[in-house]
Amino acid sequence: MRLANWALLDRLTQRWVRTTGRPVDLHDRTWLAGPHGGRGSWLHREAGRLGARVRDGEADAGLLPSMTALDGPAFDADDLHPHVRDFYEHTTRWRVDLWSQWSPWAWPFGWLISALFARRLQQLALPLRPMDVAHGMTSEVTPVAAPDGTPLGASWQRRLRATGTTVFSGWYQPIVLPGDAQPRVRVVFPLPNGRLVVLLRPQVTADGGLLLTSPGGRDGAHLVVERGPRAWTRRIPVHERFHVHVDTEDVLRTDHTLNLWSIPVLKLHYRLDERDRAVTAAP
Repeated sequence: MRLANWALLDRLTQRWVRTTGRPVDLHDRTWLAGPHGGRGSWLHREAGRLGARVRDGEADAGLLPSMTALDGPAFDADDLHPHVRDFYEHTTRWRVDLWSQWSPWAWPFGWLISALFARRLQQLALPLRPMDVAHGMTSEVTPVAAPDGTPLGASWQRRLRATGTTVFSGWYQPIVLPGDAQPRVRVVFPLPNGRLVVLLRPQVTADGGLLLTSPGGRDGAHLVVERGPRAWTRRIPVHERFHVHVDTEDVLRTDHTLNLWSIPVLKLHYRLDERDRAVTAAP
């Protein structure tokens, strides 16, 4: 497909959000603001917007500076298993291996999204076949900080080891929504002229695991389109559940399920190994 046709497809998608969504003032709804895709590095553009600096090359970076940033009425970081906490605070220490399984009815839809958008935009390129991720994924975390050193967020870029293809490129930070004392994890996936914003509510399980869910309300997935000073948002009926836990063999794992409304679409399973332990255990 020619470049002009791709641009037309993107404009039609953005018009759908503007037509079926609602106008929003990003100065009031700051949790819907953030990085957007396009030419060049979205991370450096976002750092410029925030008046911050990108801390490239940190060998011990984490998605969150501390899990205590999520402490609130329904969450206490001290109750987490040490491995779970270490993964979020020192993400680059961990190697990521992934398995995927689509629901049979949803696989054609996933293929269409991948063919039209994901592979071209190098964003949300959910693996279609289990062998696509047989060699695992790279995991690159880059923090962004204010001039005084205060952490503002971090990018997490994951690529397929076999091909170098970007699977996800997102912005992670804790956030407190107006009128709710319980912090969430906010994940932003930059897109042309906008973004996908996902809000996840944290919970600690009885065995020290972490649940991140999008049960409804403001939690969940929001498509945002910007055009000059104006913006529109549309909630999409995608619900996610992450269960990060340590199994009986002391292995850190994550079960990630994605539903459309309540209908199962995709299951992802991650095995997370500390790099030093993975090297020691290698044959």
